[in-house]
Amino acid sequence: MTTYNVAQAIAWATKLLDTTSDSAKLDCEVLLLYVLDKPRSYLFAWPDAQLSEQQQTQFVALINRRRQGEPVAHITGMREFWSLPLEVNASTLIPRPDTEALVEHALSLNLPENAKVLDLGTGTGAIALALASEQPTWEITALDYSHDAVALAKRNQHKLGFSNVKITQSDWYQAVKHEKFDLIVSNPPYIEHDDHHLSQGDVRFEPLSALVADDEGMADIKIIIAQGIQHLNYGGYLLIEHGYRQAVKLQQYFAQMTYSNILTIKDMAGCDRVTLAQWLGESS
Repeated sequence: MTTYNVAQAIAWATKLLDTTSDSAKLDCEVLLLYVLDKPRSYLFAWPDAQLSEQQQTQFVALINRRRQGEPVAHITGMREFWSLPLEVNASTLIPRPDTEALVEHALSLNLPENAKVLDLGTGTGAIALALASEQPTWEITALDYSHDAVALAKRNQHKLGFSNVKITQSDWYQAVKHEKFDLIVSNPPYIEHDDHHLSQGDVRFEPLSALVADDEGMADIKIIIAQGIQHLNYGGYLLIEHGYRQAVKLQQYFAQMTYSNILTIKDMAGCDRVTLAQWLGESS
């Protein structure tokens, strides 16, 4: 069996994936590094390094899985978010770079040093753990309806060692009935049932319950906003990630629920991605 060197393996696989992935070369590099168990710098330092027969066989098998559409994160069981290595699986959404816009803005808010923070629908724990990595004095509660997601988030917390995060199973606010927070964050289901994106890309392999919501994608968002009033301290903030065409609807509903200082933030692609509001009590 003739084996490729590193550069040849990437070139071959990139050509194979070019029609099925928007990030073919990056996908190939990530999968090859997974097989080789090497850091990214290895690709540039050792392009002529020869793969063993076992490594090449494994790499070909992984590339074929990616050709069928399986997400790279599911193949490797890992996705980096906010520079944190997170275990991922089919029970939750794969953390996406767009969500870092929510984390970045949450960290920019003027909050108490020992702020109480709530992450609703935590999934892998990405948002809660990213905040914990930057603010070790914050007291963070992370909730998810899925028992499998809670178990996954707890594994990620254990591996990263953030002791200021408490992860619990809950149907939205159910587990924190009488608690109030300085900050509530959420990346809830917000896609419409008939959205054509559901049949494309990585989302085909992710749980619909974490993606889709009734009322044109607004059902869960409205619950979070309406019930958030009971769980925010005076001056507290609520930040919600949403679809790129939903900003106006969120702004209107926040206003209807008498929130103040409503603002929409764009993601790295320039799309409306996160809307926040502050609770200053009901307007007279």
